[in-house]
Amino acid sequence: MSYEDVMYQVEDGIAVVTLNRPDKLNAWRAEMDRDVRAAMRQASSDPNVRVIVLTGAGRGFCAGADMNNLQTLAGSSDGKTQRPAQAPAEPFDPKADENFNRRYSWFPAVPRPIIAAINGPCAGLGLIMSLYADMRFASDKAVFTTAFARRGLIAEHGISWLLPRLVGMAHAADLLYSARTVRAPEALAMGLVSRVIAHEQLMTEVMNYARMLATEVSPRSMREMKREMWHAQFQTLGQAIDEANGDMAGSFLSEDFKEGVAHFVEKRPARFSGR
Repeated sequence: MSYEDVMYQVEDGIAVVTLNRPDKLNAWRAEMDRDVRAAMRQASSDPNVRVIVLTGAGRGFCAGADMNNLQTLAGSSDGKTQRPAQAPAEPFDPKADENFNRRYSWFPAVPRPIIAAINGPCAGLGLIMSLYADMRFASDKAVFTTAFARRGLIAEHGISWLLPRLVGMAHAADLLYSARTVRAPEALAMGLVSRVIAHEQLMTEVMNYARMLATEVSPRSMREMKREMWHAQFQTLGQAIDEANGDMAGSFLSEDFKEGVAHFVEKRPARFSGR
C-alpha cells in the first residue's frame, strides 16, 4: 500500500509509521490523518506485526495542525463557513469503547502497543496524538507545547482529559494556560514522556525496546492489557477487578499461556503465537 503523508515499513515484528512532511515539520492535515489511520489498520491486520512505532521524518515529530488550515478558519466569519469538508471518521474498531472511536481518540482501539518516538518539536495536535500513544520516548532535543492558548483556541480533542491523568492537574493547567515550550528533561520530570534518549540513539533504543516486546512477551497479553488499561480509565476499582477476573479464564485457555509456562520450564526463548 502506498501513502502520501506517511512512510510505512515492517522490521522484526515492528511496524514503523513515519509522518512524512519534513518540510512542514510534519504538520497534520487531512491527508496525514487518512494515511496514519490506514497505516495503523495495515499494522493491526498483519499477524507478523506486534508493536507499532510512530515517529516523524526530518527534524520534528509533528508541529500540530497545518497552519494553512488554521489561516482558512481564521479568515471565516463564523469559524465554520470555510472549514474544509471532512466526512465523519469511521470507527477504527466498532466494538471498542465509544470514547475510542472519535476522530482523534482512536489509538487506544488499535490492538497493538503504540510507542511514540518523539524526535523533535511536538506541538498542538501532534502532542495530542502522542498522548494517545501507549508510551512516549523522546529525543533529548525534543520540545513540547500545547500551543492552543497562543492561538486563541481551547483544550482540543480530549487533551483536558489526557494531560491531568499523565502529569497531574497543576502541570496540566500550566501546560495548557501558558502554552510555553517544555524541553525534554522537564517533560520527563513531570511524566509527559516515558524516557529521554540522546538524539543520535533515539531510534536505536526505541527499536531495541520494541523488538523486546515483539519477541519476548505474549502479543495476546499486550493486546488484552492495553484494552484493560484504557477501559479502566472509565471504571471503578471494583469494575476493573471484575473485568480482569472475567478475562482470566480466557487467558488460561490461550496458546500463549501454554507457551508462557513451557518456555519458562524448558528454559528456552519464547515462541508466542498471539493466540
